Amino acid sequence: MNKSRTRLRRSLVAVAAAASLLAMSACSLQTSGSSNNNSGAASGSLLFGADGGNPTFVRNFNPFSPNTRTGAHYMYEPLQVVNSIDGKATPFLATGDKVIDPKTIEYTIRKGVNWSDGQAFTPADVVYTFDLIKKTPALDTLGQWQNIDTISSSGDTVTFHLKGANVPAASIIDQQIIVPEHVWKSVKDPVTWTNDNPVATGPYTVGSFAPNQYTMVKNTKYWQADKVAAEKLVLPASNTGLQLVKNGYDWAYSFIDNVDKTWVGANKQHNKYWFPPGGTISLIPNLTKAPFNNLEFRMGLSYALDRDKIAQDAEEGYVKAAGQNGLLLPNAQSWLNTSLPNQGMIAQDTQKALASFAKAGYTQQGGKLVNAAGQQLQLTITTPNGYADWLRGVQAVQSQLQSLGIAITIDQPQPAAYTQAQNNGDFELLMGAFGGAGSVYQDFNTLMSSEFVKPVGTSASGNFERFSDPQADSLLQQLRSATSTSDQKKYIDQLQEVMYSKVPVISMFYGGLWGLFSDKSFTGWPSASDPYATPATWTENSLLILTHLTKAK
Repeated sequence: MNKSRTRLRRSLVAVAAAASLLAMSACSLQTSGSSNNNSGAASGSLLFGADGGNPTFVRNFNPFSPNTRTGAHYMYEPLQVVNSIDGKATPFLATGDKVIDPKTIEYTIRKGVNWSDGQAFTPADVVYTFDLIKKTPALDTLGQWQNIDTISSSGDTVTFHLKGANVPAASIIDQQIIVPEHVWKSVKDPVTWTNDNPVATGPYTVGSFAPNQYTMVKNTKYWQADKVAAEKLVLPASNTGLQLVKNGYDWAYSFIDNVDKTWVGANKQHNKYWFPPGGTISLIPNLTKAPFNNLEFRMGLSYALDRDKIAQDAEEGYVKAAGQNGLLLPNAQSWLNTSLPNQGMIAQDTQKALASFAKAGYTQQGGKLVNAAGQQLQLTITTPNGYADWLRGVQAVQSQLQSLGIAITIDQPQPAAYTQAQNNGDFELLMGAFGGAGSVYQDFNTLMSSEFVKPVGTSASGNFERFSDPQADSLLQQLRSATSTSDQKKYIDQLQEVMYSKVPVISMFYGGLWGLFSDKSFTGWPSASDPYATPATWTENSLLILTHLTKAK
């Protein structure tokens, strides 16, 4: 493998997929189903708190859909799974890749893999999948065709010819899930198709399905079935912290109040947790609307916030306040631009906030921040319903902005409606997240590249604030061509300066990845001492865990 590409991948670190970072928030939900009381070892089943959020399930296993069941990610596999903690790629449907030159990447496709219906998986399925997302851009959630010019195949290899020099593109191509041509070629609308009876290559297939719970059963024909310890996954429709403890879950992804007392205290011998940082929770301004398109106004918002208090209120001290450098720390510490003032941290400064607001046309009168006509500034912040930690964070923001005389309304649509509003630009200020794509390049690209910009009302897969800046675009282009660490560092430093000085979004705190584990039935969970995967449950990263666990003895 190309050595410079290995350095880039292992160093440009973040966690999880940006499009799915909503899942970092806490869900105030309830669960149903009988208690298993940690009986998974005897039955071979793993009680999995991964797919809550709604009172009932709708059967949807389309892996491209924002409304897909989480179980789709345990069936469909990518070419390689990227562990966002260290950037390392583990081969799955490809046995590896080779960067021929900065514009050409070759993948060797794994032999001996079958789809769950018995048909052989081939390189043609890989080519078909990439052609499918090209023809249907709504499916291209990773922005593959921003980078790819053409694809060709020969024997067991698939070669990606890029539009230009683009060293980081390999890490993005790695993460593309692959679907079977013989099934999908007859689908009329792959965007709305619910894929009720999925055909996939991965370790599990759909078992029973009911509105309040479904199961996934081990695919005995899986190409690495010997590495899959759990015979069945049980996924209830909803999960509260109380039920996670009471029902003896094996693995859950959930923010839980006072975790040492509630989760660990319930079973000190077996219950563990790991909360690594997973993205940057931010206020995302709609830059197509006034006053958010005014830089001074955005700077006023930034100076008005006490990020330490917001982080404490939202996440009980499990995470830290984030700087305005755009990096996920401490993961990407080696890339930090130390020349930024206070390394990019913005301290609350009311006087600076008021000065910036004044330059944007808003001044204090009678305890209210008003425009030239004397009308009070009124803002609406959108946050998803049911995400308790984000709501606490928004309420802290509300209090701090109201103290300056800004009237704040909080809008809480259901998660699906929130996602639609985010993608379509139907918001003023949005409580959202960025980062976590597996590389600093991809994080900045998804956040700031003008290639993601869509008109309001048209769904975007990144750059939801609709930021367009020639300097940022130029730096991203130069970073794509950089093969040396020193050049990469130079461009990443400058991208941090753009983030700091132009404030496309207002960073607040790092969102945790809320991994809760019990090793009574299964062992081998990731941890700070063995970070082979993140505890996230909503991407193909979970495949690293499901093929790593062993039954407890």
